[in-house]
Amino acid sequence: MEKNVALLPGERLDEVNENLRLIQKKDGLTFGTDAYLLAAFVRPSPSAFAVELGGGTGIVSLLLAKTGKVGSVAAVEIQPSFADLIGRNAALNGLEQQICPVCKDLREIGAKDFSATPTLVVANPPYLAEHSGKTNRAPEKEIARHECFGDIFDFCACAGRLLGSGGRFVTVFRAERLSDLYSALRENRLEPKRTVFVHSDTGAAPCMVLTEAVKDAAPGLRVLPPLFLYEPAGGKNARQMTPTAEKIYAACAFPDAE
Repeated sequence: MEKNVALLPGERLDEVNENLRLIQKKDGLTFGTDAYLLAAFVRPSPSAFAVELGGGTGIVSLLLAKTGKVGSVAAVEIQPSFADLIGRNAALNGLEQQICPVCKDLREIGAKDFSATPTLVVANPPYLAEHSGKTNRAPEKEIARHECFGDIFDFCACAGRLLGSGGRFVTVFRAERLSDLYSALRENRLEPKRTVFVHSDTGAAPCMVLTEAVKDAAPGLRVLPPLFLYEPAGGKNARQMTPTAEKIYAACAFPDAE
């Protein structure tokens, strides 16, 4: 992997793992657990053409392509600076032939925008309703955290437009907004088929939920055992990653992925 990287003002270079590096904006929303778990929750389909909605830095697309879970990805991102960053991160990791940034509003994206019908759509959408919670001074971070350019219904509607029958939509969302997610999925003919609640530890309420929905599928939801990320490590307030979480991070896959 090339070592010399030209960074622009306000950028930093991080190592995701031994095979992947990521340029991030210091004032933007940086790579976190939710993005990695989303990529891990996607079941492999090595020849698939996928679309990522709200690509950000492109980390989910990068993980999917690098691990061979998909053949190619179109990463849709409304902010030009981030769409450019997706292309740079793809090139940095030798994935420019597999990842294509698309700078467009997902609310205007349709099947005509792609030469092939995707069999997979993934999204790590903003969790907070517009004007709710704390606002961020950095506009890029505000857009990433709040539903400024599309709410969960818009993300589900876009996935519904893009996918053919049997296509999969995989997303991560806040657990307390589960009813919003499932309502939006079903309104767009996306039937929830597989889900898991993620907890910080055994004493915490779920902080996020990962869901796989299938276009035009019959009802029938498989709820996986909850994922606990951390457990006590012996010292006062010390924690360590649980064995299950460690395996998921090492393989970028859930135990039921095959």
